[in-house]
Amino acid sequence: MNLGEMLAGKRVLVTGASSGLGENFARLAAGCKAKVVIAARRKSRLDALAADLEKLGSPQVTALEMDVASEQSVDDAFAAIDASGDILDVVVNNAGIAPDGLALTAPTKDFDDVMAINVRGVWFVAVRAARRWQAAGRGGSIINIASIQGERVMPGITPYSTSKAAVVQMTKSLALEWARHGIRVNAIEPGYIGTEMTEDMWDTDYGKALIKRIPMRRLGKPEELNGLLLLLATDAGSWMTGACVPVDGGHLCSSL
Repeated sequence: MNLGEMLAGKRVLVTGASSGLGENFARLAAGCKAKVVIAARRKSRLDALAADLEKLGSPQVTALEMDVASEQSVDDAFAAIDASGDILDVVVNNAGIAPDGLALTAPTKDFDDVMAINVRGVWFVAVRAARRWQAAGRGGSIINIASIQGERVMPGITPYSTSKAAVVQMTKSLALEWARHGIRVNAIEPGYIGTEMTEDMWDTDYGKALIKRIPMRRLGKPEELNGLLLLLATDAGSWMTGACVPVDGGHLCSSL
């Protein structure tokens, strides 16, 4: 049995699913015949995506408006998930934002918004999933989407780097706390990936210079995260918890 077949029939929640990595992960799960719950703030985009996911083979697609920065919005979404049937098996905590700006001039609101979505949002979603698994006496898998920026830094995105470092530490701490319940918590740390959120930057001189610093000398593609996601989501990775794994073309091990 391959990894995709191991995901078939599982119920998978993907946050931030309206574009970029989240949309890619939702399409991956649907193609593996998982029951997919897609959540994001842009409900109209989710509705369009839902139709595609059904065509890809998902036996059940649920599209939910969710603002992970709002505790009430997360609670409402989980109530809707509870009401619609099967308990979740996998949570892909993907929602995030990445404003740029130097620390001396960046507005405080940018910092607060990043922390609300990238850190508090991950916490809200993870805790609600874990509570349900513990109450049901069963385990589950949480996959947080962190970043190599949680390990090393670059100028101009201090709030983002800080938030992803927090996600790395949260992943390890929750993994330790919940391991006895059979709840696995791991993280993927993508390097520079070509997505809608960053596409304008890579054609600039600055962006091209960044790409040259990647040992493999190219951007990653969203689908190049799929193998690791399937490993962490299925029983193939059943003894993995607290792992934060870079997928970055060798960037983290590049010379200073």
